[in-house]
Amino acid sequence: MVWFIITHIFSTLVAFVGIGRLSEREKDLEILILRHQLDIIERKQKTPIKPNQVEKMTLAVLTNKLKEVTNRSTNQLRDTLRIFQPATVLKWHRELVRRKWTTDHKNNGGRPKISKETEDLIVRLANENPRWGYGKIEGELLKLGFRVSQTTIRNILNRNGIVPSPVRNGSIGWRHLMKHYGEQILACDFFTIETLWLKTLYVFFFIELGTRRVHLAGITTNPNSAWVTQQARQFVWELDEKDAEFRFLIRDRDSKYTTVFDTVFASSGMHVIPTPLKAPNANAYAERWVRTVRGECLDHLLIMNETHLHRVLKSYIAYYETARPHQGLGQQMPVPRKNDPNTGPIRKREVLGGIINDDYRTPLNPPVFLN
Repeated sequence: MVWFIITHIFSTLVAFVGIGRLSEREKDLEILILRHQLDIIERKQKTPIKPNQVEKMTLAVLTNKLKEVTNRSTNQLRDTLRIFQPATVLKWHRELVRRKWTTDHKNNGGRPKISKETEDLIVRLANENPRWGYGKIEGELLKLGFRVSQTTIRNILNRNGIVPSPVRNGSIGWRHLMKHYGEQILACDFFTIETLWLKTLYVFFFIELGTRRVHLAGITTNPNSAWVTQQARQFVWELDEKDAEFRFLIRDRDSKYTTVFDTVFASSGMHVIPTPLKAPNANAYAERWVRTVRGECLDHLLIMNETHLHRVLKSYIAYYETARPHQGLGQQMPVPRKNDPNTGPIRKREVLGGIINDDYRTPLNPPVFLN
């Protein structure tokens, strides 16, 4: 009897010291678990202890939470679990987790059916944006408030006969390129002029598709690949000095445009687009400028030599960019003029000796500059 008392007192002291080391959260969880077990015992005094589903769930959740907080092993939970084995309680918790996922799956019955409106929107986005893949379409839909998985998007596109992005985006459509990237596109080309002495001169030029500004790159009698590449380098240097940002260069498939020529523009971040074979309309802006400069200027002059041609083209390009209205630009000039007077006498300026007449207004009251 004495040894029993001593052992009981010692075990109580050890338990007291152990409890003192517990945090407040651990103590609260243990109290809840013990109270729950006492409630079960009180209700089951006359019958075998067999907890129902609610009691199992409560005890399992509390025990699992205590195990997470204290990082105890299964055997260490025996001090708190007195009427059930720790392994049994943890088994109840695993059963609850398994039942949760099984129940959710049965209740969901698979993904909800996509509405006709959403499916039509997915088809429209894919048709209007051939470079968009499933992920890009998913992000665009999420931005618009529609949560659709990439698998569903793929199934919808397959159902509507729309091939994946890499297949349907073999290349950027020409019309799409001109419409959306006009301000970032350059084009280059050659044309020839016969001098008074029947000497053939080759004119190399660039044109900005967005503004229609023309850059005279050079004039030569021997436009070999080395000369063309050197003119390209000088032109790129000029663009860099002006901080001009272009992304594409359109050229034909002439043998003068070598890989080195393309590399010059690629080094500045431009993508070179060769036109299709025997398709001059693919470089329509450059072709149209050649027709214009011939019809308005060169067909009415006898060119003496390279120097003469250079001076004529410089004068015409200055008029073309600053004084000639363009139908494709809404009757504006490539270089817009600011604050043109709407009143005042109309004057005439002769360009290239009178081949072209430029009419303009002068202010009624010109500004007076004081010394």
